[in-house]
Amino acid sequence: MSQEIDPSRPSIARAYDVVLGGKDNYAADRAFADQLRATVPQIDDLAWLNRRLLGRAVRYLAGEAGLDQFLDLGAGLPTMENTHQVAQAQNPDTRVVYVDIDPIVLAHGQALLAENGRTGVITADLRDPTAVLEHPTTRELIDRGRPVAVLLIGLLHHLHDDENPQGIVDAYMDAVPAGSHLAISHFCDVGPEARELQETFLTFLGTGRFRTIEEITGYFRGLELIEPGVVPLPVWRPDGLPPGELTLWDRLMAAGVARKR
Repeated sequence: MSQEIDPSRPSIARAYDVVLGGKDNYAADRAFADQLRATVPQIDDLAWLNRRLLGRAVRYLAGEAGLDQFLDLGAGLPTMENTHQVAQAQNPDTRVVYVDIDPIVLAHGQALLAENGRTGVITADLRDPTAVLEHPTTRELIDRGRPVAVLLIGLLHHLHDDENPQGIVDAYMDAVPAGSHLAISHFCDVGPEARELQETFLTFLGTGRFRTIEEITGYFRGLELIEPGVVPLPVWRPDGLPPGELTLWDRLMAAGVARKR
């Protein structure tokens, strides 16, 4: 289901926009971002680590893995190095569907993509895979008879355990053929500081579940993990030299990519 824009309540997409230095947000989103910074002053750095991870994952998927269809779930507001820009730089014929529950994403995305017929934006609740997959835009752009890259970047931690995140992941991967890939990044429980940040998320946003590396790895059940597996963001196929000793905020999110056999 979609929802109306409520500027008095912070949203995931707009709060992420704040910590990335964007302008498409409201006072409530900025106040929430300030609460996050009070808990972890490096939260902006963590957001950029996640954004750069998205770019590396998409380059791998569109390049080395050869995928030309992307379903970006919980995509957030357009910013630098969006999925379609990275993927279409590898293959101009790549098709991308962005999905987000926040209608402001649709408004900004449609403006950005007005002249890009291979990319669409839909307002939908990713917790309803059937609604996402059967949406007319998805059906028009994504051929589910061929491999699809399913992206859940910085999203699953906003699903509570009782919302069956594993079942949601499985539903999307069951709907795509062998050769499809799943990419996930997720807040990681690495100790007391992570749990304090989790409490900030839960108090002010109502979501934000930090899970262990083992729990995050579990989302890839039945799939073939791509090296180096599920690891802290800076360690997943870095562009340059592998990082040295990781800081706390380097370890606050983990990521992985896997292939459906």
